[in-house]
Amino acid sequence: MGGDLDLGEVEERVSAVLGHKQAAQIVTRFFSELQHRTARRLADGTVFLITGDIPAMWLRDSAAQVMPLVRIGAGPHAEQLAIGVLRRQLDYILLDPYANAFNPEPNGAGHRKDAAEVERSAWVWERKYEVDSLCYPLLLAYRIWRRYGRADIFDTRFWRAFGRILDTWETEQDHETRSAYRFRRRHGLHYRTLKRRGLGPDVAVTGMTWSGFRPSDDPTRYGYNVPGNQFASAVLGRISELAEASDPPPPADLIARAKRLRSGIEAAIHDHALIDDPITGPRWAYEVDGRGGVLEMDDANIPSLLGLPLIGYCRADEPVYLATRAFVLSERNPYFYRGSAASGVGSPHTPRRRIWPIAIAAAALTSSNAADQRAAIDTLLATHAGTTRIHESFHVDRPTSWTRAWFSWAEAMFCELVLEYCGFRHADADADAKPD
Repeated sequence: MGGDLDLGEVEERVSAVLGHKQAAQIVTRFFSELQHRTARRLADGTVFLITGDIPAMWLRDSAAQVMPLVRIGAGPHAEQLAIGVLRRQLDYILLDPYANAFNPEPNGAGHRKDAAEVERSAWVWERKYEVDSLCYPLLLAYRIWRRYGRADIFDTRFWRAFGRILDTWETEQDHETRSAYRFRRRHGLHYRTLKRRGLGPDVAVTGMTWSGFRPSDDPTRYGYNVPGNQFASAVLGRISELAEASDPPPPADLIARAKRLRSGIEAAIHDHALIDDPITGPRWAYEVDGRGGVLEMDDANIPSLLGLPLIGYCRADEPVYLATRAFVLSERNPYFYRGSAASGVGSPHTPRRRIWPIAIAAAALTSSNAADQRAAIDTLLATHAGTTRIHESFHVDRPTSWTRAWFSWAEAMFCELVLEYCGFRHADADADAKPD
């Protein structure tokens, strides 16, 4: 990947502020592995980034993995790596906007249990359609521009990919009648099916955009994943800024469509996803179907209700967010667990009473109290079971029971938390949390 990243200042500041050598070692190891172990430069100059112990590139994970790098800048090699990842993501979106994970070449690797009628290119590792998979590259592009001033990333490839994203989200606003997306996977002797009238739920047309799967890669119950739609609203709200920086500018109809789509999503979120809770006050649901179905929970994977300020949807001091946060970080959330070693948000993706470091970091990063951030760092350093790895999840009473030996997204979130606590801020940290 070329020359090594300049991380001397980062290591020195983390060590000085935290007084904890292991924290600095985990952070610097993450950046070293990001460059030398997870990244592979392809012949076209783009960068393929594996997610850790699975040799595939997730659109979501890969964006999250390079966010700590964009946060600190770290010189021209960091810039080249981040832009290389973004351009690979854009190529994948142009290839198949319904896929969530990809291969470095058309080798056919991936889940072999998918049914033959699932339209899957040999480039695609997995074709689980998730709204957030298309949001993350747009957030990454925005942050690269804000950090490095690289308006040249808004080229023909970028605007073509954005056009595919718009096409997809507009189609999925009326999933029942307009979408051809199908998903089937064999489980034992039977197929689990996600299609318009299979395992996938029936939904009413609301203005929100449908998602087959959640950020956890689990199927949605009610079709409209609320934090996914809030993420889409947030990134669509930044598009006018990117268009103004673009030379030549994108087609005017793209920006008009983006504004229309965002307006429809926002109106539907407020009409269908706002719960009148007598305990907390009004708060957000996790999923809805527009037909009265409402799922009250939160999942550790971001976008989550807990992580809404991190994706630029709202500020952390807004009343509806604070009410939502109070629900999420309580036993009223069926996936919040409290134990002798730690407490936090888990996921139906992992066994009960397993909490996710991603959610521990998200709770701390959205707190106004620096002591909460330090406490979360200390918790994560005390619960890696001697592995020095930040795992996907661990048991709240027995941290020696954990999942995934190497999950780079979780380590990226630990880095984001440490860097924030040590004074490294994203270049867009002072931007309006909810753009016009």
